[in-house]
Amino acid sequence: MSLIEMLRQMGPAALVSMSMGLVPLGFGILYAARPTEHRLSLMRPLSLAAIFAAIHGATLGVVNAFVYVANRPTVTFTTPAVLVGVAEALATIVFDFGCLMLAWICVAIGMWRRP
Repeated sequence: MSLIEMLRQMGPAALVSMSMGLVPLGFGILYAARPTEHRLSLMRPLSLAAIFAAIHGATLGVVNAFVYVANRPTVTFTTPAVLVGVAEALATIVFDFGCLMLAWICVAIGMWRRP
């Protein structure tokens, strides 16, 4: 299954959870370009929001995989549909934490450039 196909199968809550990682990344890029104390102070709560969004998206994906297993009498945990559901759940964590990593690298660059 390709990444684009997996993104198409994700629900709106998972997509919102993943897109939340882009917010601190944007602010990190802004801070790297023009470092101010105000932008730095916004990075902390935005990073926490992205962490909570990643946890939310992953938990929701695992819950959906369990609901799928519970509603099918012949499904096991190794059924491909269940494994795809768990992979989708982990995709939110990977994407959000990747964005956070890049965002904080941008913050480090901004701190290095700061007068």
